[in-house]
Amino acid sequence: MATEKKLDCVILGLLSHEELTGYEIKKRMDTTLRYFWGASYGSIYPTLSDLVKRGLANKKENTDTKRNKLIYSITEEGRNYLKKWLTVPVEKDELRYETLLKLFFGNEQGTEQAISHIEAFQEKIEQELPYLLGAAKVLNENMNDDTAHKYYLLTVDFGIKTYQTYLKWCEEAKIRLTGKED
Repeated sequence: MATEKKLDCVILGLLSHEELTGYEIKKRMDTTLRYFWGASYGSIYPTLSDLVKRGLANKKENTDTKRNKLIYSITEEGRNYLKKWLTVPVEKDELRYETLLKLFFGNEQGTEQAISHIEAFQEKIEQELPYLLGAAKVLNENMNDDTAHKYYLLTVDFGIKTYQTYLKWCEEAKIRLTGKED
């Protein structure tokens, strides 16, 4: 299981909560999971086909609409597979930011360009942080016997604290590069 594609488990995890179409899975990836995981349609649909072929998911056609949609659900075998994966130690957590890569080599372009990258990164974080704060508010307001919410909230809290730290770093980095505060 150590070499399994993580996307298998991401999709099974999403299907463990509700039946979804491929489009809806992509939408969840681009919203709920985007802060820590992502995938393209080009990888989602082949993975769904493979999960069905392996008996980890089922698909059915929804003929209630004009367009026949394929709806996927997790099987009991898929749920067991997901549960087993959840017990396996994490292989690696990685941080990959092009902003940091460009700053690492920033000496080639100088302070002005480096600050431009930092400010663009800061602006992106400032635009995304309210979404995380809003999600935390909704989750806290709806915290009841639904145990899934407390796990969702853990990832949202991680994102909030990370983004707040990023913003602090942006300010400190600009001061370090210019020698002056804003």
